[in-house]
Amino acid sequence: MYERQFMSRAWQRRDTGLTLRIITSFMILTVLYLVFLGVLVYLGVGFIPVTVVALVLIISQWYFSDKIVLWSSGAKVVTREQYPELHGLVERIIARNNLPKPKIAVINSPVPNAFATGKSKRSSVVAVTTGLMDILNSEELEGVIGHELTHIRNRDVLVITLASLFSTVAFYMMQFGFYGGLYGGGMGGYGGGRDRGGGGGGAILIMLAVAAATWLVSFLVIRAISRYREFSADRGSAQMTGKPVQLANALMKISGTMQRVPNQDLRKVEGLNAFFIIPVHSGRQTIANLFSTHPPVQMRVQKLLEMEASMA
Repeated sequence: MYERQFMSRAWQRRDTGLTLRIITSFMILTVLYLVFLGVLVYLGVGFIPVTVVALVLIISQWYFSDKIVLWSSGAKVVTREQYPELHGLVERIIARNNLPKPKIAVINSPVPNAFATGKSKRSSVVAVTTGLMDILNSEELEGVIGHELTHIRNRDVLVITLASLFSTVAFYMMQFGFYGGLYGGGMGGYGGGRDRGGGGGGAILIMLAVAAATWLVSFLVIRAISRYREFSADRGSAQMTGKPVQLANALMKISGTMQRVPNQDLRKVEGLNAFFIIPVHSGRQTIANLFSTHPPVQMRVQKLLEMEASMA
């Protein structure tokens, strides 16, 4: 009996394996960025101006993320009078889980999807499309909202923003190094401390290679972190609602319905893939989709069904 009780409660606890993978990913990023900065210092490259520019861009992106995403998606914040059932559903979840109520927005789109954004728990927004509300019942919609509220609770927008900082620095270092070499400026105002022997061209090539490697590896690691955060949000939804199978049903409905949505509608919202609960893809799949921010739907559904089975 004790063993059955233990198993039925297991899905409610933190996923230690998932947590370790996230921590390991951040450790890899930390080591990678320290090596990157060490090489720049060794080459005498003045990376501080580039870092400051990247930092300003990243902070601005984070600070205005909610406004930018709402504007680009066409989402409109709605009142309780306009959407009483949607507001009531959100209020029931936050009351059970002691969370502040986010703003609620609706996107007039046939593409069934949802996302959360915002720089803090108290300035967050949960947005759903009209297409999503058309195909899901209330329990399935509750599972989707729980997923998005978990992103807010875990501050995932901030997590990914911080993880992306030096990836952005590396990207700009590649650009400055490329154009500096292209127009014969050497390291210019960005350093050149090891250019005394006329080896500026070699230093630029080394810097470009290191920056490119840093950007590529960090890109892949950040994508992995994003996928881990999606698994974590699925688990958080199951814990908030106690109904993992309903989120599994919702994911399958969303995925199946999007295959029937016209490409022109998919293209309108494709830029929001990193935020959506399931990314949309118009036309043929490309190799870029292999570096997805989200795990495969089938894998997510399987994990949710395993949680459901452990509750029985």
